[in-house]
Amino acid sequence: MQAVYQGSMITLDTTTLFVVATCVMALLGLILVFAGKREGIRALGWWGAAYLVAGLSVAIWTAQDFGSQAAPTGVANAMLLTACGMMWSAARLFHGRKTPWLATFSGPAIWLLAYALPGFDESIAERIVVGSLMIATFVFLTAGELWRERRQPKGHRLPAIVVPMIHGLMFLLAIPVAAALSGGYDSIAFVGAWGTIFIPEMMLYAVAAAFFVLVLANERVVRVHRTAASTDALTGLLNRRALCEGAQQLFSQQARKGEPISVLIFDLDRFKSINDKHGHALGDEALRTFASTIRTNMRATDLFGRLGGEEFAAVVPATLTEAVSIAERVRCAFEASGLEIGGRLVNATVSVGAASGHPARGFDALLARADAALYRAKADGRNRTETMEAGPSFGAGTFAAQPVTAAGEAPTLLPAFVAAPQATAA
Repeated sequence: MQAVYQGSMITLDTTTLFVVATCVMALLGLILVFAGKREGIRALGWWGAAYLVAGLSVAIWTAQDFGSQAAPTGVANAMLLTACGMMWSAARLFHGRKTPWLATFSGPAIWLLAYALPGFDESIAERIVVGSLMIATFVFLTAGELWRERRQPKGHRLPAIVVPMIHGLMFLLAIPVAAALSGGYDSIAFVGAWGTIFIPEMMLYAVAAAFFVLVLANERVVRVHRTAASTDALTGLLNRRALCEGAQQLFSQQARKGEPISVLIFDLDRFKSINDKHGHALGDEALRTFASTIRTNMRATDLFGRLGGEEFAAVVPATLTEAVSIAERVRCAFEASGLEIGGRLVNATVSVGAASGHPARGFDALLARADAALYRAKADGRNRTETMEAGPSFGAGTFAAQPVTAAGEAPTLLPAFVAAPQATAA
C-alpha cells in the first residue's frame, strides 16, 4: 500500500511493517524474559511473555496478508488483547499485587464472544470500535499501575505513564476512523492509511515501554540491595550505619531551616534477664516487638533504627517537648505490647533518654547527651523518659535550656518528663 503526498510519493508497505513489528516484538520479548529470569523478577517475565504473544499475533496478521489462513478468524486480535492483559498484570506484579486472572483474560474472551454475533465479522467499523476500546482500557490500566510506584519521584514516573497514555489515545483515535467507515468511505484505503501510522507507533511504544520497564526493574534491584545494606536483619529497621548517615542529612536539613532537632535513645530494660530467663529466641522476639512498636508510633518525618543489641535511636525534627511526647507514646505502647511476648508473661519495658539542641551541634553530640539522659532514666527506676537540652532552646514550656560549661563538664539533667514508677533494681 502507498501513502501519497503532494509533490512526492513515499511507499509504506504494510506487509514489510508487519514483518519488522514481529521481529521487534519477539526480540524485546526474549530480552525481557531473560532479564526477568536473571534478576528473579516475575513482572519482567510476564511483560516479555506478553511481547512474545503480541509478536505472534502480528505474525498471524502477516501470514493473512499473504493469503494464508494461519489461524481461525479473530484469533490474532484475541491474542493481541491477551498480550495487553498480560502487560497490565505485569505492571501489577511490580507492586506485589495479585494477578486478576479473570480480568486479565477478559479481553480475548469478550472478543471471541463478539465474533460469534451475526455480522460482527463483516463489520470493520464494529471491530475497530470494540478492539480499540478494550486495548485502550488495558493500556490506561497499565499506566495507572505504573503510577503507583510512589517510592519514585514524580519526574521519574511521569515518562513511564505518559508513553502508555499516548498509546492508548492512539487506539481511541481509531474510533473516528470507524465512524468514517460506517459513513461509506473506502474501507481498504482507510485501513491501509491507518496501518501506516499505527504499526510504526506500536513499535515505538513497544521499545519505549520495554526501556521504562527495564529501568524500573533495575531501580528496584538497586533499591533492594541498598535496603539490604542499610537494614537490620532482625528488626527490619535501619542499621547503625544507615541511621547515622540519615541523621547527618536530617541535621543539615534542620540547620538550613534554622529549626530545632532532638535525639532519642531507647534501651530495653533488663534485656539480659529476659534472655537468661526465657531464652534468646524470645529475646529476639522482644526486639522485633519493640521495632514494630516504634515503627507504628513514630511520625513519617522521624528517622529511627537499631544502634545495636537492645539499644535503638531516633532523630526527631522537633523541639524537646514534642520529642518527649513521642518518646512517651512509644514507651507506653511498648509497656502494653511487651507485657506478653511469644505467649509468655515478660513485662518488657523500655527506658528513654532525650536530648535537644541546635542542629549545628551535630548528631554525635546530641546522641552522647541523649545517652547520658538514658543512664539517668536507668538509675531512677527504668521504664521512664529523662531529658537533656543542649545549646539554645527552641522549645517553649517547662523545658529550660541547659548551658554547656566552659570546662566541658556534663550539664545538669532536666527532671524526667513522665515516668512509670518502678523499683530500682541492681
